[in-house]
Amino acid sequence: MRDAVIVDAVRTPIGKRNGALADIHPADLSAGVLRALVERTGVAPSIVDDVIWGCVSQVSEQASNIGRNAVLTAGWPESVPATSVNRACGSSQQAVSFAAAGVIAGHYDFAVAGGVESMSRVPMGSAAQGAQTVPTAVLEHYGVDGFNQGVGAEMIAERWGFSRAALDEYALRSHELAAAAVDAGAFASQLVPLGGLQSDEGIRRGGSLEKLATLPTPFKDDGVISAGNASQISDGAGALLLTTSDVARANGFTPLARIHTAVVAGDDPVIMLTAPIRATELALEKSGLSIDEIGAFEVNEAFAPVPLAWLAETGAKADRLNPLGGAIAVGHPLGGSGAILMTRLVHHMRDNGIRYGLQTMCEAGGLANATILELL
Repeated sequence: MRDAVIVDAVRTPIGKRNGALADIHPADLSAGVLRALVERTGVAPSIVDDVIWGCVSQVSEQASNIGRNAVLTAGWPESVPATSVNRACGSSQQAVSFAAAGVIAGHYDFAVAGGVESMSRVPMGSAAQGAQTVPTAVLEHYGVDGFNQGVGAEMIAERWGFSRAALDEYALRSHELAAAAVDAGAFASQLVPLGGLQSDEGIRRGGSLEKLATLPTPFKDDGVISAGNASQISDGAGALLLTTSDVARANGFTPLARIHTAVVAGDDPVIMLTAPIRATELALEKSGLSIDEIGAFEVNEAFAPVPLAWLAETGAKADRLNPLGGAIAVGHPLGGSGAILMTRLVHHMRDNGIRYGLQTMCEAGGLANATILELL
């Protein structure tokens, strides 16, 4: 039976909005990680059967199949096909799932999955261009004027009883863990420096709860969600090379991990950000694993209440949750985040001998992906 394994995984440092990566076209960001895969693995681009590329705002410089433009920009042969996918924030995690499914089915022997988002050059919301993207009938069904992730985060905080102080404490933890990971060299083997940027740009050292408490709460008067306990608007890209164990062995590759289980889930689109809880439950059911068998979790920090509610509902060990910090500290380049998180996870598993890791991301519309990796 065919399986799907990760041969290597690379990412750019994550740049702040209008920061070090802002002058780099998103196709060039993508090309940087594609070239790095070739340099690191020695794989000939000509044998890649498909490139599946996640991107959310597929307009302006990210329009016209950014995946194909990335392949051409990287200088790969014209014979290498590519497509672009959009499952909101989970786009490049979904790209990995599609690539793994194609490999397991025998449609591909080698596939590259990843994604990109330049939120400096193609601002969030650009794809809608002022249009009402959710039909009136759907809004009337739910009794709302619109779906808003920030409002959803406020709803989660209220439902689970998270105070502003608790969310800010979690945010401070994210920065402290990310800074410690940088100092320990935890990201060195996975990064492809670009634009002079050597490390994730958004990490803030020396923060305080007092300073975080002064930030406004834009989604609700006297609310608890602020810029300090939400993910940063960012630029970045990541890529993974997938094949089967047998094909890897025949070509002299030593894979890092196996795609053990991959699922998607849907939940209430109004509160929107709770689907990672259900996705995790589905992934554990399908895999036959218990929560205690998972040694590391990457739960995307879109807003601090998301991982905190996930933690409360799953009963996972808190010290296994986002052990290297998360998007609150390093940023969340939408379509690139799934591949970036998986790159971080698989290298962390390898470096620490962790057999199983789980990644999940909340996504617009009340969706979530969850993926379990198994170290090889």
